[in-house]
Amino acid sequence: MRKYLKFIFLFLVAVLIIWFFGRNLDWQLVRVSLSKADPWYLSVSVLIICIGYLLRAIRWQVLLEPITKSSLKELFATTTVGYAAIFFIGRAGEIVRPMWLPMRDRRVRPSAALVTLGLERVFDMASLICFFAFNLLWFTPQLGRELEFEFIEIVGWLLLVGAIVGFVALIIYQRVSVRIITWTDRVTTRSWIPTRLQKILISVLRQLSSALAILRDWRQTFWVSFWTLMLWFAIALPTWFVLLAFGLPISFSDSLFIMGFAAVSSVVPTPGGAAGAFHTATAASIIFLRNDIQKEDAAAVSIAMHLVYFAPAVFFGLYYFFHGDISIERFRSLLSSENAEREIETDSPDFEPEH
Repeated sequence: MRKYLKFIFLFLVAVLIIWFFGRNLDWQLVRVSLSKADPWYLSVSVLIICIGYLLRAIRWQVLLEPITKSSLKELFATTTVGYAAIFFIGRAGEIVRPMWLPMRDRRVRPSAALVTLGLERVFDMASLICFFAFNLLWFTPQLGRELEFEFIEIVGWLLLVGAIVGFVALIIYQRVSVRIITWTDRVTTRSWIPTRLQKILISVLRQLSSALAILRDWRQTFWVSFWTLMLWFAIALPTWFVLLAFGLPISFSDSLFIMGFAAVSSVVPTPGGAAGAFHTATAASIIFLRNDIQKEDAAAVSIAMHLVYFAPAVFFGLYYFFHGDISIERFRSLLSSENAEREIETDSPDFEPEH
């Protein structure tokens, strides 16, 4: 009941944000703007986004390599099913990927899938920050608005330093993980700390240490970084192409700025792929960059961009979901918080820390 109430609440939040987004728009002009979009640019954008989901699967396979072998076909299917779930039910759908993959590929344990998805987020965040930061260092504002953007370079340097500090922290954790895990095990062995919580925490720390072993292997680190870079180019290019489809006077550098806002807004946990929040943030970033662009054109772009980002995942995700041989009842059982915790709790492979 609590999950249903949470979904209803987030759905109402999405409706409220969508109302805020569209309350002052002339929807007839939005429709006209959408009808004028170049279908060739939009088609190429969708194709590249599809390639992006394949790149996500390839990178996930590299991240899983230090822990276990995995199937690229099942990783692609799981990736699209997971993003389709995020679109329909919001960020709560994140749990679908680490629960779905072990049912398709028995070699992968839920905690291994969960931890590597956490590493995905680390590499994604670092890559997005670097894209955004480097772009800000050489960003050229619209003529006459130089004073409004004078702080941009400072923000760029701060983001780069933050990304570097984060990676250094992960490297340090991997090297001293034995001591950290031993200390955590000792500290959490208290009567007032639930045994299940203690086991889950230790299991996740162990899997994190195993997954971070890629940072000790320059070859694996290179390939994860390479596929992450390719992935974000596969997001940046469609972002620019959607903008070009509407004939807006926006450069590739500007599109990186807009992509950053769109990516951050997409983590809002509302159903519909952050519906409302995504559109509001994307349209606002376009108008912030170019104040001569009409708000209806910016709204039309945000709608098209949202469809380009999520429609391929919904198509492939639904296909794999309905054509899979997975018991729906078993899957629903795994998605319950208690069973998800139990899967991770009991997943305690032999821990062989690297020195």
